[in-house]
Amino acid sequence: MEIQEVKKLAKNLRKEIIESSYATGKIGVHIGPALSAADYLAYLYGNRMNVSPEKVNDEDRDRFVLSKGHAYAGLYSILSLMGFFTIEEYHNNFMTDGGLFPAHPIKQLEKGIECSSGSLGMGLSFAVGKALAAKKKGLGYKTYVLMGDGECNEGSTFESFVSAAQYKLDNLIVFIDHNGYQQDGTTEEVMNIPFKPMLQSLGWDVVEINGNSIDEIDRAFAEHQGKGKPFVIIGKTIKGKGVSFMEGVNSWHHASMNEEQYNQAIEELK
Repeated sequence: MEIQEVKKLAKNLRKEIIESSYATGKIGVHIGPALSAADYLAYLYGNRMNVSPEKVNDEDRDRFVLSKGHAYAGLYSILSLMGFFTIEEYHNNFMTDGGLFPAHPIKQLEKGIECSSGSLGMGLSFAVGKALAAKKKGLGYKTYVLMGDGECNEGSTFESFVSAAQYKLDNLIVFIDHNGYQQDGTTEEVMNIPFKPMLQSLGWDVVEINGNSIDEIDRAFAEHQGKGKPFVIIGKTIKGKGVSFMEGVNSWHHASMNEEQYNQAIEELK
């Protein structure tokens, strides 16, 4: 896709996140974390990754790991928009008893879901294993990871950052969705991690950008040299991005919309 088409995809993705979340009724969905990462998801699936519904069993397909599993509405929505399954199948099985698409993804390769996630801090270590396997097998695929800034509080993420640099996994690309919030407050209040200097000191190629800008995401990939170092994009984002009454409001970390809020959100995303 051209960049302008990716921007349209990002807007459609946000609209689908709202549509599918509202369709669950009063259950409540992690809407804010999905909206903040929508631009990265749209860019990867629309422009970057070697993935498609026809390649779900191709050994050389790129891998995507949703480490911040609570952004499941974003993952399910982009997969449905890209044809891995239909919108109807998605809505009929989203957050339903015995449905295919519960709160937090479960591994379903035939539907484009590479791993089960939700326990924060586990996705990066899984991705390091996938990237290392590609090196050992002589395969050309890349492994892409979407992490939350809050989950980086977990000690397992630090160990994974260290091991990725140790093994020179330049086929590993990580996006830290730095929206400044986690469930219990701001990341600055809970555990303020200096991401850029810390990761540079560990041996990562680090770029810090506006993570809600498709143009800046594209530029970050263009500037990445990919020589012997894993690559991390620290994306400063806005939680609830795209819907005015959700932006930067942490109560939308997990919530449900009433009809008036739904109508306003859809109108703003037209």
